[in-house]
This record gives sequence, structure tokens and C-alpha cells, in this order.
Amino acid sequence: MSTPQNLEIWLRGPIPGVPPLLQPVAHALLQARDELNAAMQEFPPTLLNERPAGVASVGFHLQHLAGVLDRLLTYARQETLTEQQFAAFNAEVPPLSIAQDTVEKLIQEFNNQIDKALAQLKATDEATLSEVRGVGRAQVPSTHLGLLVHAAEHTTRHLGQLLVTAKWVQSLAI
Repeated sequence: MSTPQNLEIWLRGPIPGVPPLLQPVAHALLQARDELNAAMQEFPPTLLNERPAGVASVGFHLQHLAGVLDRLLTYARQETLTEQQFAAFNAEVPPLSIAQDTVEKLIQEFNNQIDKALAQLKATDEATLSEVRGVGRAQVPSTHLGLLVHAAEHTTRHLGQLLVTAKWVQSLAI
């Protein structure tokens, strides 16, 4: 039986190689990638820094999506953040360059991070999911599963904000 491509990712079946308990995380991340890529195809770079009513800009969300996913997955691997990750975090403050290729570069960074996340999910032993993982410099306790689920949840939260803001700023530009 073939699966229609117009179905949401979670309705298309299991993602090959991803452990059963992590399928929802993979589905959410892949859905976010599909939606972001579709919504940003024609997004004008000149609107990246627009903040109607003071909301976070599309540019901020585009930067933050890849960066926070990278950081959360680092903690899930029980690693500390690198200086490069701290620098990327500190750079998540608009305004962004409005060069013609800025949007494409940010989308590609997000897509690459989703690919890394899927590889990490595939390499995850389900027996480790209840193990404690520290978050941040204070090493606030979570679990391996908690971090992975939060990575997907945080991604979808910021994607939703990005999608609404993108539509809003585009409507104001007409």
C-alpha cells in the first residue's frame, strides 16, 4: 500500500531506523521541516527583521530553530556546549543580514540540524531514555527522553510562531 504524500508525517508510518518510542519525536521534527520549507519558499529577505507588535522576528525564529535543536541534542548526548555553540547562541539576536541568500542559508542550517537529529535518534538505545541528563550550565536534571521530546516540542512551538509572524509581516507588506 502506498502512502499519500499529502498526509502529515505521523500518518505516513514509521521512520526507518528510529526506535519505536522515539517515532513521535522524529515525526514532529520531520513535520516541522516540511512546513518550514514550504512556508519559506517565497519569503522576502527584506521582511526577516520585522517585528509587528513587538513579536520575535522570522529571522530570530529561523536562527533559533537550528541553534536550540543543536543545544538540546548536545545535552541529550551528555555533552557540554562548545564555544562555537555559545557563539551561535549569542548570535541569535536580530537584526540579520537581509542578503538575498540569507533565508536559504538559515533554512539549510535547520534542515541539516534535522538530519543530525534523526541520525541521533536512530543511534539512541531505548534503554537509556529514563536516564538522567543535565541541562544547561546548572545541569538541571531531566531525562534523556525528556530532552528529546522537548527538542521536538520546542521546535514545533517556534515553528508555529514563525509561521504566524511570516504571514503577518507578508500581509503588512502588501
